[in-house]
Amino acid sequence: MPVVIITGVPGVGKSTVIDAAQKAKGYKVVVYGTEMFNVAKTRGLVKDRDEMRKLDPAVQREIQEAAAHAIANMGDVIVDTHCTIKTPRGFLPGVPAWVAQSLRPKQFILVEADPQEIVGRRNNDPSRARDPDTAEDIASHQAINRMAALTVSMLTGATVAIVINANGKVDATRDQIIRVLG
Repeated sequence: MPVVIITGVPGVGKSTVIDAAQKAKGYKVVVYGTEMFNVAKTRGLVKDRDEMRKLDPAVQREIQEAAAHAIANMGDVIVDTHCTIKTPRGFLPGVPAWVAQSLRPKQFILVEADPQEIVGRRNNDPSRARDPDTAEDIASHQAINRMAALTVSMLTGATVAIVINANGKVDATRDQIIRVLG
């Protein structure tokens, strides 16, 4: 298994199903944001993750590129990341061209769920501060993620698969991911 990117909107259960697949098959998983933090911390630029948002955008891009190069050198790995990030100014790519070209993923897996289910998950998770999105907002975000995944596919030749994470069906979603990974 070469580099595989697995993404999903906040509240879809992406990390939960990745953890389940990792436990079942022993996949090596790296969280892209953690790798970025490690690069920034090693360079003495930040002490905690929250400081990363305050860095100059050019420095953030440099850190993003360094993290992509580090991950690309890890060999066969699943990358847990966001396809797009919703901001007050619009959506940012979680896997911009320079990251996609460094990682050269062979597969891109989108974890999706019924938007109303995601609303319920977000509302029932007091451990996270989630945006108060409507089901329509979430459906739009999932559609944007599909477009972004296809763009990465065009840049790298990666296949794109969509797996559905229905409420209470983590094992079934895990099994879908394992089948896609072959």
